Amino acid sequence: MSPVGERPPVLEARGVTKTFPGVIANEDVDFTLEQGEIHCLLGENGAGKSTLMNVVFGLYQPDKGTILVRGEQVQISGVHEAIDHGIGMVHQHFQLIPVFTVAENIILGNELTNGPFLDLNEARSRIRALEERYGLAVDPDAKVGDLSVGQQQRVELVKALFREADILILDEPTAVLTPGEVDDFFAIVRSLVDQGKSIVFITHKLREVLAVADRITVLRNGRVAGTADPKTATQQSLANLMVGRDVVFQVEKGDAEPGETAIRVQGLRVEDDRGVQTVNDFSVEVRAGEIFGIAGVEGNGQRELVEAIAGMRRKVRGRVEILGKDATRMTPRKITELGTAHIPEDRTKHGLVAAYSVADNMVLNRYHHKRFSRGPIRNEPAVHTEAETLVEQFDVRTPSIHVPVDTLSGGNQQKVIVARELTGDVDVLLVAQPTRGLDVGSIEFIHKQIIDLRDRGAAVLLVSAELDEILSLSDRIGVLYRGRLVGTFEGQDATREELGYLMATGSAPETEEFAS
Repeated sequence: MSPVGERPPVLEARGVTKTFPGVIANEDVDFTLEQGEIHCLLGENGAGKSTLMNVVFGLYQPDKGTILVRGEQVQISGVHEAIDHGIGMVHQHFQLIPVFTVAENIILGNELTNGPFLDLNEARSRIRALEERYGLAVDPDAKVGDLSVGQQQRVELVKALFREADILILDEPTAVLTPGEVDDFFAIVRSLVDQGKSIVFITHKLREVLAVADRITVLRNGRVAGTADPKTATQQSLANLMVGRDVVFQVEKGDAEPGETAIRVQGLRVEDDRGVQTVNDFSVEVRAGEIFGIAGVEGNGQRELVEAIAGMRRKVRGRVEILGKDATRMTPRKITELGTAHIPEDRTKHGLVAAYSVADNMVLNRYHHKRFSRGPIRNEPAVHTEAETLVEQFDVRTPSIHVPVDTLSGGNQQKVIVARELTGDVDVLLVAQPTRGLDVGSIEFIHKQIIDLRDRGAAVLLVSAELDEILSLSDRIGVLYRGRLVGTFEGQDATREELGYLMATGSAPETEEFAS
């Protein structure tokens, strides 16, 4: 307990241990959250950050250890008990129903009634009061499915505040936000703390930790690796603490040796799911042995562009050639058979089958090959051997190749996709947001794999919202703005300022200051 006269922490975990079959997720973890602070819980994917907070929020029961709220030991056997103790959690994957309105989602499970009917008017009134108090602009009558990711996150925050939470757990809150949305989100977080909330901020993004944290605790392999003060810590020191070794932030790569054109896109027009044209007369050539990076603010047609080239989305107009063959109307399988690998933007929707095992997901694009099947009968020993080999080669942290892939952390799910797609004879790689939601160690690893593939002669089309990633990996860079390619640069000549200006405006700056 705290010394006499001192206020106890608002939240404390003592000696928490949580295991799953074959995995120690948390081992003897101590963690405290003080009143009115932002305490960042930092660690690699799979380090045990979310597991620890899921214990606090009542989603998991600890095998050992205790939880204290405002100095009193509590038994949190479920989410309702956590809410009763003033604890709210915003999960990395939002817990919202797309066809419901904002108000309906916020009161779900905590319904306001007027006699036998839902009292949506009272719900709207309370939501608007929270909006005004905390600066969380949300439309109570908007359908959640029509909102941007950043707006949906605000709905989750309002939902927690609606339940009068004063301890907020934010699980990877910036993983799916654009840079502009991140800045807005940080302003909201600081506003919440200014009004008396206490926040656990789960992340692996070092720059953001140093920008927002009052205190930092680092987990590694389920244990506390150390604590840090953001005033004295650096990205390098935090990365080393997370991973347990020196981490290279910018992977070294030699000069490209480009060969023949491997991807040729001419006059491509593509529509999104609503029928709105998002790719407009796009043309590009990517040569063997080079990485062509496409920078742009998200929502400017990146997703539709990659899906169209990969055969997943219909082209309204234009032509796509891969390795000299007309791939405009080819199916994804036919395009794969040409020697194309695809790491999609949405790993859970397009990259994995969640309920399938790690082994099954490792051969999703090759299960029909002779090596893995004998006619209609799958060669299970061959599949398992392949999966075991790739798990070791790509450092996939999993208790077994037989567990469902959705039981793995996000970073390890991404490694499964990378392992599958980069194995075999790959001549073309289409890769979208390859390191979204990943920690520094995983980012370093995947960047090395992409560069190694380029050095083996493959053509790489890289789409990323992370300018650092584009600048670090690309031999040539194009900027996508409202579905058009509005500028191209040699990788060594591009600057963050010039690219950022072009991304935001669609036109080059009139002065020379950005080129210096």
